[in-house]
Amino acid sequence: MEFFDLAFIWAGLIAFAVLVYVILDGFDLGIGILFPLAKSEKERDIMMNSVAPVWDGNETWLILGGGGLFAVFPLAYAVVMPALYMPITLMLLALVFRGVAFEYRWKTKRWKGFWSAAFFGGSLVATFCQGIALGALVQGIEIEQRSYAGGWFDWLTLFSLFCGAALVVGYALLGATWINMKTEGPLQERNRKLAGPLGVATLALIGVVSTLTPFQDPVYYERWFTLPAAFWSYLVPVFLILISYFLFSGLAKNKDYQPFFMANALFIVCFIGIGISFYPHIVPPSLTIDAAAAPDSSLLFALIGAGLLIPIILIYTAYAYWVFRGKIDENAGYH
Repeated sequence: MEFFDLAFIWAGLIAFAVLVYVILDGFDLGIGILFPLAKSEKERDIMMNSVAPVWDGNETWLILGGGGLFAVFPLAYAVVMPALYMPITLMLLALVFRGVAFEYRWKTKRWKGFWSAAFFGGSLVATFCQGIALGALVQGIEIEQRSYAGGWFDWLTLFSLFCGAALVVGYALLGATWINMKTEGPLQERNRKLAGPLGVATLALIGVVSTLTPFQDPVYYERWFTLPAAFWSYLVPVFLILISYFLFSGLAKNKDYQPFFMANALFIVCFIGIGISFYPHIVPPSLTIDAAAAPDSSLLFALIGAGLLIPIILIYTAYAYWVFRGKIDENAGYH
């Protein structure tokens, strides 16, 4: 059966790793995007402290997704990397610079402003480049004879830039709802109020991207507007309306957890929609999961390793969040 096909299982694992990365690192990057809106260095310290115990662990899932693609879908990796060299390279450099800022900002007084700006810049650039890469992938990558056949700047289009801007707003929403959940006082209140307009903007951008996506490729259009997949086209607005209701009602009622989980639910619905658009392709519009997969022996060998490691990663990630649950102590420091 298809569901027991090794290539299909691995496609699901990589999709899962990417989704977990978006959920976990999205609010992390969102805090960096919101950094300039803090009123003082003390507030910026609190914002950074709220993710200090977990930020580097969150990026484990990006490594798992990228490394998994290289190991089990080498053809897809060989096609995607030349097509997206620039945004992916900029994203990785931004993440490195942001990680350095995490450490150096606490070690210096004279250059603290510089490293605060670096934390903001690294978060913004990394998020924007992730959105551009996603938009370029949705548009489709030109392939001839199992190799990338496009130009250096095929990724640079109005659609991909718009996706980059949309992801920046979406991650900012995640960051605002995270700060609302983890802090108290004026910082929490401002971010709770900020989450409202960010939520409206995120929903508007989701609507625009969702409207434009079916026109990026005839396959998308056919899939979204022909049965049985067309049922999802009717369910998406219903899900978004329900999630939006709980998001905004949670903000209005000063809930701590509800807005954050509902903001993440928006991303989960969008991610499922992208999966429906892509399947059975791993690199649209022509490279399928089966065609890009490594030999079954390699897939099985890697799956055994993943079967051992992924539960361990899930356990230590859950444990870290459990240990550092609750509100952040504003007098705590990052060490």
